[in-house]
Parts: sequence; structure tokens; C-alpha cells
Amino acid sequence: MRELNIGVAPSQIAVQLRSTLDTLRYRWEHTDDWSPRQLGIAAHAETVRIHPFTDGNGRATRLLADLVFVAAQSSETLEQYDWDLDKVRYITLLREYDGHRDVRDLAAFIAVQPFGE
Repeated sequence: MRELNIGVAPSQIAVQLRSTLDTLRYRWEHTDDWSPRQLGIAAHAETVRIHPFTDGNGRATRLLADLVFVAAQSSETLEQYDWDLDKVRYITLLREYDGHRDVRDLAAFIAVQPFGE
């Protein structure tokens, strides 16, 4: 692996990814302060922060967000994220999330649509 200027050190990727996803799962199972929409975006933002791949991080982290979001929903009408968004604002909100780990603004920014559209 090669060092990148973003993400965690290559030697720490597996540990950080496992720890982060375990923490998100624990929080989801033991608290009620996140909606399914926020959980999926938290999984996305945390994986973006870790940056586990040398290529394809955006596609992989968006897919993870959609999978987590759909899995966490309990209604009959499922939703998915609408990733057609203002990239400048999106990156700004990701950076802000990195600083405070509060997913609310980022989750509110990323629109949702009915699943399959």
C-alpha cells in the first residue's frame, strides 16, 4: 500500500474500519438518537474519513451508505440517498463532520428518494 495524504495510515485501515463500524453498530443498537438516514450517512462519512481504497472510495462508501440505510429502515416504502448533489457543499459538510462527528447537517443535506428510482 502507498501512503496517501487523506485517510488513515495503510497499516491502520483494517483496525480503524472494524472499530468504527463496530462503534456505529453499537450506537445504533443501544441508543435512539439517530434515524436510519443518519446511520447510513455516518457509515459513509466514517468510511470516507478512513479512506480504505486507493481508488473507488466514493463509489464504495456511497454503496455502503445505501446498504446501511436500506437495512435500517422498517417501513414498507424504502428510501435511498440521492447522490446527485452540490459537490462543493458536500465536501464542506464532510470536512465539518470530521471535526465534530455530528452527522445531522450532512444527513439533512443529502436528499432521499424512493428506493429504485
